[in-house]
Amino acid sequence: MSTHDLYTKAPGDRIWQVPATGSARFSWEYEDGRERLLALYQKGKDKQWDSSRRIDWELEVDPYDPLGTPDDVLTLHGTRHWAKMTEKDKAELRRHYASWQFSQFLHGEQGAMVCAARIVESVPDLDAKFYSATQTMDEARHAEVYGRFLHEKIGMLYPINDNLQGLLGDTLRDARWDMPYLGMQVLIEGLALAAFGMIRDTTDKPLPKQILAYVMQDEARHVAFGRMALRDYYRQLSDAELREREEFVIEGCYLMRDRLRGVEVLENFGIGRKEAEELSEQSEFLHLFRKLLFSRIVPCVKDIGLWGERLQKAYLDMGVFDLGDSNLDLLMTQDEEIAEALDRERFAREERERVAEVEEAIAQGGAER
Repeated sequence: MSTHDLYTKAPGDRIWQVPATGSARFSWEYEDGRERLLALYQKGKDKQWDSSRRIDWELEVDPYDPLGTPDDVLTLHGTRHWAKMTEKDKAELRRHYASWQFSQFLHGEQGAMVCAARIVESVPDLDAKFYSATQTMDEARHAEVYGRFLHEKIGMLYPINDNLQGLLGDTLRDARWDMPYLGMQVLIEGLALAAFGMIRDTTDKPLPKQILAYVMQDEARHVAFGRMALRDYYRQLSDAELREREEFVIEGCYLMRDRLRGVEVLENFGIGRKEAEELSEQSEFLHLFRKLLFSRIVPCVKDIGLWGERLQKAYLDMGVFDLGDSNLDLLMTQDEEIAEALDRERFAREERERVAEVEEAIAQGGAER
């Protein structure tokens, strides 16, 4: 079935065209390179995986409760609308929310794939081109995984959110080679990592937990790559150039914060946009979710050297300034460890099942004799 048949609302043009600007840059230096970045490139090669084999797609998913979402985290819970909803309506609401979340993940991953390809084209250093090539493959795999989950397990997709599309467009239209790093590696990827992590750590459903854990293992490397490359480059920029990038970060953070309300879902349940926005803003869960979502972005922005007075004021206004002291390296290490622990648990279980099958076959053979 065509994806367009599964959209809750037609996404407009089948192909979104973003005019490309800037230069393609070639480097004729093939031996020299930053040791840390080349080590990350090697890790990127070593950690490639096949989504058809690593993920257990035979696991069943209830499309009407794909994430095991509790009532009290749904925006309509406790409102006059909730009191009128049947159990079937509530199940449909869960399906729509999961579809909306994973659809934005899917669209973001396609954006990340395009941005990684742009970095390969535009970044001046060959070591960064090498790593970006592995990231392009990672992002293709992530888009494949989220697309398959939505098609096969939920059966519904949402179009890209306007604010996410706006940030992607601004990132890709900018001619400066570092902007795909800043817009994608730091802002969109950082925010996605936090969203993935919150669902990964709260869902009791094994298939989405696998998907999110394995994607996050890759994304931890991507954010490390962005930090490394931008930290080195931003040391060379003037105060005026740094301020331009801080303004981009401020605008992007407000855009991303405002896109995370799921207003489109409520509109599909007959609630007007103004009321849907008001209900979303009143949600205690949304306020907690927003703060956690910036847990990856704020320390990364500070680490790469963008920490001017205006940016700090913006983070104070958003209530996330204190996240600047978070240990980003620890969070990334935990992402790696969770994915590896899932692998060990799964393969140990499969080995036990194989042993049990062999023992049963032997026992049956003995009984027949």
